[in-house]
Amino acid sequence: MSTRIAFLKGHGTQNDFVIVPDPENAVALPRAIVAALCDRRAGIGGDGLLHVVRSAAHPEARHMAAEAEWFMDYRNGDGSIAEMCGNGVRVFARYLQRAGHVGEGDLAVATRGGVKTVHIAKDGDITVGMGRALLPEGAVTVSVGERSWPARNVNMGNPHAVAFVDDLAHAGDLLSPPPFSPAAAYPEGVNVEFVVDRGPRHVALRVHERGAGETRSCGTGACAVAVAAARRDGADPAVTGSPVTYTVDVPGGTLVITERPDGEIEMTGPAVIVAEGEIDAEWLETAVR
Repeated sequence: MSTRIAFLKGHGTQNDFVIVPDPENAVALPRAIVAALCDRRAGIGGDGLLHVVRSAAHPEARHMAAEAEWFMDYRNGDGSIAEMCGNGVRVFARYLQRAGHVGEGDLAVATRGGVKTVHIAKDGDITVGMGRALLPEGAVTVSVGERSWPARNVNMGNPHAVAFVDDLAHAGDLLSPPPFSPAAAYPEGVNVEFVVDRGPRHVALRVHERGAGETRSCGTGACAVAVAAARRDGADPAVTGSPVTYTVDVPGGTLVITERPDGEIEMTGPAVIVAEGEIDAEWLETAVR
């Protein structure tokens, strides 16, 4: 790393990311470097990193290049590789728009979770096709302290346990993973959403994301909550033939989730670029020693 590396910082409902534009996949980003960049005290700080690469230039995305020019090589804040991030896709699209690679309207973004459809609206909001939810059978319970609740098992490509509570404060500090049972329901851990009603088809949540603790926003979690709320309320678009939409308040803002009759779930929300600059290569080499 003998040269400076360009970066931007952005967020979607306060789910924040370091953005590294690298169209030709020339920047090496091993786990330690990603973790250093996402460190909130010693680095730039972020819940994750968005590595912006042309699909044709990345070995994991070349097979998607005919469908999507750009690949979101997403990394978690600890440097580990992840398949997808709903809030991250919106910020990724906002960067592409800012850089002049795309304009308003529709585009496709390649991810490890497949090609995602994205729409950049004139009003600034961005909509992402999040795929379909799976609803595994079987009762699940989550608990905090002496309280426990039944939870809906929803899989959005990652696992979620959605519990409806009377007060979001009942979720506790969410510093440690809320216990759940049975253990076999989530052998690799689970994201747990605690949900209260705010009005007709309007809910609010707090979430513990596995491996991260409480976060300000979780896109897949908001989708899982909307599906769970719809089923609780007796709404199933596959049965009625009509889409159902829920407003979901997260600590960092508001997302609008629509489930269509074909099962596809769309998430709409803001995406903001807040800064750009250069990473000092000497600092980065020192940071990962």
